[in-house]
Amino acid sequence: MLLPLLTLLLTLNNYYYFSYHVSGEVVVTCSNIVPFNHRRHNISITEFGGVGDGHTLNTKAFREAIYMIRHLGRVGGTLLYVPQGVFLTGPFNLTSSITLYLAHGAVIKATQDSLNWPLIAPLPSYGRGRELPGGRYMSLIHGDGVQDVIITGENGTIDGQGDVWWNMWRQGTLQYTRPNLVEFLNSRNIIISNVIFKNSPFWNIHPVYCSNVVFRFLTILAPRDSPNTDGIDPDSTSNVCIEDSYISTGDDLVAVKSGWDEYGIAYGRPSSNITIRRVTGSSPFAGIAIGSEASGGVENVLAEHINLYSIGIGIHIKTNIGRGGYIKNITLSDVYVEDARIGIKISGNVGDHPDDKYDPNALPVVKGIIVKNVWGVKVIQAGLIQGLKKSPFTEICLSDINLHGVTGPRTPPWKCSDVSGIAHQVSPWPCSELISHQPGSCANYS
Repeated sequence: MLLPLLTLLLTLNNYYYFSYHVSGEVVVTCSNIVPFNHRRHNISITEFGGVGDGHTLNTKAFREAIYMIRHLGRVGGTLLYVPQGVFLTGPFNLTSSITLYLAHGAVIKATQDSLNWPLIAPLPSYGRGRELPGGRYMSLIHGDGVQDVIITGENGTIDGQGDVWWNMWRQGTLQYTRPNLVEFLNSRNIIISNVIFKNSPFWNIHPVYCSNVVFRFLTILAPRDSPNTDGIDPDSTSNVCIEDSYISTGDDLVAVKSGWDEYGIAYGRPSSNITIRRVTGSSPFAGIAIGSEASGGVENVLAEHINLYSIGIGIHIKTNIGRGGYIKNITLSDVYVEDARIGIKISGNVGDHPDDKYDPNALPVVKGIIVKNVWGVKVIQAGLIQGLKKSPFTEICLSDINLHGVTGPRTPPWKCSDVSGIAHQVSPWPCSELISHQPGSCANYS
């Protein structure tokens, strides 16, 4: 086994990186923000009656195993081993200082009986369930107020069996907001790596009010027509590293959020210092998204080396009247887009409202957006940038962008309004609101 050679540690624009050599290549990573702690103690789910036959309900086994880990409190934490097999279960809560380890061929499969899914309170920054008023179903794997948690293994699978939930959504028979596959609240020092996620009922991975979170070497899958199956949604969360993953779902691959309208404004917790690197995927919606629920603010986001295929919108920064908050200091670089409806969209009229109590005078501030080194083929519309008349988007910088393909005769290559900024070497040439500047001018906004 070739061990990576640590070569460099540096700080740049509030992002923390180190690099290592693999097969002679230098690989930059942000994953050092959370230590990968090796556990001194190991237990197996089978010791608590777990049966991997795909039929036995293992909720009690998971809850008892985690209860023991929590109350023994062994120094260095404990690894909970899930062997090969299909372990049907309802939702369960994790505890601190735990590694949930899925062996090769291990599947944690969600029960489809909604009676086995507890209801929990709505998030304070949303004020209600994201889909319906009132509470929401607890995620399959849940953690609240925990730290030093690792979910990893040998590419085992966490299967949400979401089709029953998608059908309830389509038929209008949902009573509460659908559950996420994995959700952490008020937690820190979280690592999820080397796991396959599939068929989430709703969003796949949702860290909210968290800090120091790493997602690496993940595969996240859901049918293209599955509703709201976002891949990874950091929400009012800081110091996040998302790297080296493949995501193909029915909604945004990665969407950075921070609360919804008046509730997000009141809660006031931003998402910040987020790195998204070496992500590949496909979706009818966005590849990399900011918002639209960004009422607590989003800042210091870097997304680079992104490859998007059969995508609705390559890069989508979205907000709305009533959101308030801010989206600033966002850099998207080295993005490849193939077969897209829109290459780049920055819009101030996207997203619904939780209720009629939102403040129409709460206008978002969008500024300091850098998009550079983007190459696209088979892109129907190159770009759409629509700010707000009373809050124009400013300091928008486009540099070294080539978006080519199937622009139709009735669809303009770019459409802009209420925006100011600069452009350099952009093809097709963007709207007149973005003035031409010489190389290096984007540095003013970086």
